[in-house]
Amino acid sequence: MNRSAPIAFATADLCDAHKNDMSGLFRVLPPVFRNFGGLTRFCGPVATVKCFEDNLSVKAAVDSPGEGRVLVVDGGASVRRALLGGNLGAAAASNGWAGVVIDGCVRDVAELAQCAVGIRALAAMPLPPEKRQSGLRDIAVQVQGLWVRPGDWLYADDDGMVVMAPPLQA
Repeated sequence: MNRSAPIAFATADLCDAHKNDMSGLFRVLPPVFRNFGGLTRFCGPVATVKCFEDNLSVKAAVDSPGEGRVLVVDGGASVRRALLGGNLGAAAASNGWAGVVIDGCVRDVAELAQCAVGIRALAAMPLPPEKRQSGLRDIAVQVQGLWVRPGDWLYADDDGMVVMAPPLQA
């Protein structure tokens, strides 16, 4: 589990430093995500999952060693089914994930708030996911219209979330 000292950052400062970036390497996620986890500030290299109303690939990811990474889930922005609940939030925390960002919904909100991991999603939805074994891991995904790739770095704090290709130097 990666429990080294956190990198000092502020997303507002990152935006100030990269506001004129036209390369596409610096991206700001839209302010449509809510905090659900026990940590509001997190960062790490990105791992990805693409799924729709089926969370078996999300479960497989959070059940594996997170090593300080941030799992970014392209859930197709569906608000019809939750892709992460209390059990998977606890698994993400115990397996060393820094955060989970879901372009979709979560459930078990009170349980997620107790998990020592950052969790962002569009909304809470009590309906569980379907189990169809569909989903892809470690591919480029689109989250709210922005491309996020495995190996990018995601930084999240109270001001929002940014994604950039090269990590900050500690």
